[in-house]
Amino acid sequence: MADREPVETRNLDSYGDAVLPWTRPQAVLDAIDPKAHITWFLGTAGASGRPHAAGVGALWYGGELYFTSGDGTKKSRDLGANPSASISVSLPGMDLVFEGTVEKVTDAPTLEALVRAYNESGWPASVEGDAFTAPYSAPSAGPPPWRLYRLVFDRVIGVASAEPHGATLWRFA
Repeated sequence: MADREPVETRNLDSYGDAVLPWTRPQAVLDAIDPKAHITWFLGTAGASGRPHAAGVGALWYGGELYFTSGDGTKKSRDLGANPSASISVSLPGMDLVFEGTVEKVTDAPTLEALVRAYNESGWPASVEGDAFTAPYSAPSAGPPPWRLYRLVFDRVIGVASAEPHGATLWRFA
């Protein structure tokens, strides 16, 4: 799924700015300093349809978006009932909203690669079975083990807050 190209690009800008190329958010995402404090917000809706938002420690890795969560959290329960989700973030020069479905990641090579990326960001996690454990996590993450999730995004909306400005929707197959 890494390095996917959009199958549709739509200009959402009402001020006459041009469509933003997908390479622009890719470059912003690829340039994230692993040690930078960035809050990503996960949006879920459980079986009842009631919306829920929570800050998560997401990582952009290999063209994919990952995050962790404990089994007992509201976000994990929501995802168990309804895997549709969004993740939003405000980065230098661009705000992004990713929409798609979430899948639990349990394969050892991906877990090992992502735990190394989380270690590089300053979180001393390790792989235990098909999940992560560590001396600590975010207060809202619940107790270990923490599951690794991937948002398989099919739409991304970007709004450029730096020149050249614009607002674009990219749709992926």
